[in-house]
This record gives sequence, C-alpha cells and structure tokens, in this order.
Amino acid sequence: MSLLRVENVSRRFGDLIAVDDVSMTVEAGELRAVIGPNGAGKTTFFNMISGFLTPTGGRIIFDGDDITRVLPARRVWRGIARTFQITEVFPELTTRENLRIAVEVASGYRLKPWLSRDADAEIRARVTELLDMGGLAERADGLVGELSHGDQRATEIMMALALKPRLLLLDEPTAGMGEQETFDITRLIRRLHQEQNLTIVLIEHDMRVVFHLADRIMVLAEGTVLAEGTADEIAGNEDVQTAYLGKAA
Repeated sequence: MSLLRVENVSRRFGDLIAVDDVSMTVEAGELRAVIGPNGAGKTTFFNMISGFLTPTGGRIIFDGDDITRVLPARRVWRGIARTFQITEVFPELTTRENLRIAVEVASGYRLKPWLSRDADAEIRARVTELLDMGGLAERADGLVGELSHGDQRATEIMMALALKPRLLLLDEPTAGMGEQETFDITRLIRRLHQEQNLTIVLIEHDMRVVFHLADRIMVLAEGTVLAEGTADEIAGNEDVQTAYLGKAA
C-alpha cells in the first residue's frame, strides 16, 4: 500500500484555481521532487498535504486513511512533518534548545511542569543524537539567529525529524544558499533518506539538487501536472524544457 495518495485534488481561491485536479502517489521510502515555475501551485499543493489548506476537491490518503480534513497537528501525530520556504526556528534560542523543544513535543512532555530524571536523560540523549545527525554538534550552544543560513535550515530539518515523521515535506530546502551550503543540505537530505529510511517529498528550484536526489519528479505548471517521471525522462521532456527548464537544458 502506498504511503501517500493524493487523488484529484484542487484548490480554488475565489475565481483563481491554484491547483487543478492533481494526483500523486508516493511509495514508502521514496524521495520525490515537485518542481515547476513560480506560481505553478507547488506550495499550495504542499499546504493541502500538510493540512494548512483544505482541498476544494479531491482526497488525500495517508497510510490508508483519508486525512483530507484532518487538522495539521493531527497529521503530525500521524507521521507527517514539514519545513517551510522561510526557515522556521527560534532565533533567540540555542540550537540545542530548538531541538529540545521539538523532542519534548514529540515525546509528549511539552505541557508537563516537571520531568523525571529518566525522562530528562532520554530527551537529552535524543537531542544529542539529532545534533550529531544534522552535523550541528559544534554549534549546539550558539544562538540559532547567529548561525549561517545553511545551519539554520539544517536545524529546522532536524526539528522536523525530531517529530519522528514517516513522511517529511521539504519546501525549497536550499533556497537562497551558496554552492557549499547547497551541497551540505543536499548531502544531509540524502543521508537522512538513506540512513533513516525516510519518505521525503521536496519542492526545489535547483535542478542539480533535484536530479541528484529524486527517485521521481512531478512537474506542475499553472496548477496542473505537466509531466511525471525519472530525472532522465523529465530532462528529456520537450514540454518541460519549454515550460520550465528552458531549451538550453
């Protein structure tokens, strides 16, 4: 059974159709990319999967259950986590504190006034594990607001991973980054996908990142599916070249 099935979803904003009859199936363990020009409906599509927007048509099935109208927080508990185009972290807190908040939420401890010694040790161990996994151990006690853009993004990704997702949605994870930061985040995503057996769907504009990471690629244009296939199939698709990649590709 597929982990995620998006069936003929649409989203209208008045007379504007942002997403029109889009379907996608993602298998467990897959790394899928969604690409397309600005205004293609990519983020609206993500917002429907994560629950921030309700489709005006169609269904979203996660692990066999219809979650079309399930609230975002409930989707997190079911195993869906995401990051955003603009990095969402607590800049006035340290990297360690950011991750601790996420771990406490995932562990159900966030609203408890005190923790046992064993619970605190468990949380500390998980935070240390995430710091190491994200390559952030050397910056654990620095303020996140003082980190590089790449390290802030890595922190956000590890906060999402702290929620123990089965499906991780990454919205433009390398946006605004230089060459080295793009390389580092791409390598982090690849490592998490392989070592944690994560199912990942990402929106990305950097085609080097997309072609390096994605098992399959879906191309959106004007709210509809223009093409879907492997990296080679998408790179050789004339419609995609005309609408997005450019003839020079």
